[in-house]
Amino acid sequence: MAAAKLPVSDFRFKFGSRCHISTLFINDKYSCRRWSRKPQFPICCSAYTEGLSPTKLAQGKDRIPDWENDPISVLNERVRRDHGARDGAKPAMDSEEAEKYIMLVKEQQQRGLQKLKAAGREAKGGDRDGGGGISYKVDPYTLKSGDYVVHKKVGIGRFVGIKFDVQKDGGEPIEYVFIEYADGMAKLPVKQASRMLYRYNLPNDTKKPRALSKLSDTSAWERRRTKGKVAVQKMVVDLMELYLHRLKQGRPPYPKTPAMEEFVALFPYEPTPDQKQAFIDVEKDLTERETPMDRLICGDVGFGKTEVALRAILCVVSAGKQAMVLAPTIVLAKQHFDVISERFSGYSNAKVGLLSRFQSRAEKEKYLHMIKNGELDIIVGTHSLLGNRVVYNNLGLLVVDEEQRFGVKQKEKIASFKTSVDVLTLSATPIPRTLYLALTGFRDASLISTPPPERVPIKTHLSAFSKEKVISAIKYELDRGGQVFYVLPRIKGLDEVMEFLELSFPDVEIAVAHGKQYSKQLEETMDRFAKGEIKILICTNIVESGLDIQNANTIIIQDVQQFGLAQLYQLRGRVGRADKEAYAYLFYPDKSLLSDQALERLAALEECCDLGQGFQLAERDMGIRGFGNIFGEEQTGDIGNVGIDLFFEMLFESLSKVDEHRIRSIPYQEVQLDININPHLPSEYINYLDNPMELVSEAEKAAEKDIFSLVQFVENLRRQYGKEPYSMEILLKKLYVKRMAADLGINRIYNSGKMVAMETNMSKNVFRLMSSMVSDSLRSSLLFEHGQIKAELLLELPRQQLLNWVFQCLAELHASLPALVKY
Repeated sequence: MAAAKLPVSDFRFKFGSRCHISTLFINDKYSCRRWSRKPQFPICCSAYTEGLSPTKLAQGKDRIPDWENDPISVLNERVRRDHGARDGAKPAMDSEEAEKYIMLVKEQQQRGLQKLKAAGREAKGGDRDGGGGISYKVDPYTLKSGDYVVHKKVGIGRFVGIKFDVQKDGGEPIEYVFIEYADGMAKLPVKQASRMLYRYNLPNDTKKPRALSKLSDTSAWERRRTKGKVAVQKMVVDLMELYLHRLKQGRPPYPKTPAMEEFVALFPYEPTPDQKQAFIDVEKDLTERETPMDRLICGDVGFGKTEVALRAILCVVSAGKQAMVLAPTIVLAKQHFDVISERFSGYSNAKVGLLSRFQSRAEKEKYLHMIKNGELDIIVGTHSLLGNRVVYNNLGLLVVDEEQRFGVKQKEKIASFKTSVDVLTLSATPIPRTLYLALTGFRDASLISTPPPERVPIKTHLSAFSKEKVISAIKYELDRGGQVFYVLPRIKGLDEVMEFLELSFPDVEIAVAHGKQYSKQLEETMDRFAKGEIKILICTNIVESGLDIQNANTIIIQDVQQFGLAQLYQLRGRVGRADKEAYAYLFYPDKSLLSDQALERLAALEECCDLGQGFQLAERDMGIRGFGNIFGEEQTGDIGNVGIDLFFEMLFESLSKVDEHRIRSIPYQEVQLDININPHLPSEYINYLDNPMELVSEAEKAAEKDIFSLVQFVENLRRQYGKEPYSMEILLKKLYVKRMAADLGINRIYNSGKMVAMETNMSKNVFRLMSSMVSDSLRSSLLFEHGQIKAELLLELPRQQLLNWVFQCLAELHASLPALVKY
């Protein structure tokens, strides 16, 4: 029979003779058998294998080729990975709608950047750079010999010192900064150094970089700096998209009710000016805005953050919605439950419940049922509230206390709420991520830095451990009728301390508290300590957050080098909550055992002993403590490449120019691919397919929809029929090329001899960012001019090879999309 052609869109199938073709049914890696066109059993996996007979395969002389690492599979894997990392379920926006929301984001950013500039002017180490942004450049005079520094253009070196050096022309001596690099010593004038140098801080205890940079070869440093820039850009886009989608989630403003005025009147204290402003901010968020609130209340311990949350809860509950209060420990959750129950005791319609791991199965089931049916209005608990079994009837508000105490998975779950419900985060020392979002305008913040009038500062003492000092401190507190916290980093040492204190104070009631105790025992211990029956409580950092015991005004913290700065600050805040002078004693075993980071942490804590210093402390904490909490563990390597200070300067620069890195996709149908290539499929493969016409139509529809749909189509095709022949691969690549071009805003691809050109709507800034993320070989061949991406190849390629080159080029450019705003 003569060969026939079947044109469908860009596809043309070439039929050969329609004789019976043997095909393969594969049970596992090695075995196979013949099967008819209509098998009587379910097919697990079938494979078309061009040019191989079933007999040869069965004998093992030839195997099905390994196609898992072919270019299409590699691209599919990358697309799937990106799709998983980014929420594929986010609603789409058209460009007009996106324009409106991007303007809102920019207005919010401007407010945040104004705060940053003010903070930069006040900070000791930071100053404003020439462009009016925030600079993390270091003052050379604050460096010590041996400190590691980063020169923006050269890389990482070791500071040696500053000294005067005579000029060659015999003029006045000039002060130079001397920096040691891997292959020599560099000197630069102090004025220049103050514009180009950054302190090199790492995201962990070790401050030493992997290697010093070379003066003779700055290309390695340039690559590291580019990686840092790309990491920053991806982070900014993720934040931008989260904020955009939160703005898009509308909800009607909550009504102002008489109950709210009554609730305010019942507050027994006179609010501080900062507290009043926080009340106003939250009320406006809830009753005037039509988008979910995401506000940080940053107030020092005992400064009245909880009252702000209580008023927000009342506003939401009065409108018939549920409120969730999330605490990091059961001790703090129980305290919140008691405070909320007391404050809402006059409101019979507001039902309050506590859910924790200490409850019996029956109690838990009862509460879960009540939450699901809307019988509980205010639900208090620990991370168990984030579990899949907890189904809310009509959740309106999430209050998170001390977010930095939650694990990565819990933080991700908290983040997932932020696009749909109002979120209020309370923290005395916010995690750096929270603080940076607050400062840069992606999130609103209210700062409560004014202490209540009766509060006095805590006297902080830092010294080597000695039993005499411990006994003296405890005796002083007990003699004035007070109580003492004695905190250790681990459960292991509690019994040893208990033994020592029982010998020293035989007539004093002493108890132990930690998270591994049975619930009843722990609750009873904390209750007796709150009532004043227990005078000394030996405990772990389970008491870090929230406990409000007016009569406990001395805290002893042993082995301070094992605590984080934020933890120490919170622990110290357990005392000094009344009008009595409070004391915090921080003991370390031996200074020679402390790391530089631990010493720096403790020095910062001593400096910040004034009230209301938690916010400033958190800023300093960013440059000191572990970086995994900030932007996720995957970022730590990128930050280590350039150091924290330069990384953050890049972050602020990127935030202020976020709209410059915006890419506009175009409809798939508008892409014109002027590479004339129409390969014909083997007749064996056409015979093998169940419905070639329908298959082609599905492929086109998938490509029109989005790249992920095309990936799914191709994976399903291969799963059902095995690896396609080369001609089919070329046809699929045409679909991929058009799809990727549409995503990148490329409307035409053509060649003229050795020159390949792509007409695009992208800006030069976008192209510059994208080209910094591709391979060196591709970067060197690409050029952007007059709205076109051009590449001059070494020789004129045949059409199929040209298509392969375009496919690989677009695949690399497409991989940069996570770093771009796509509206």
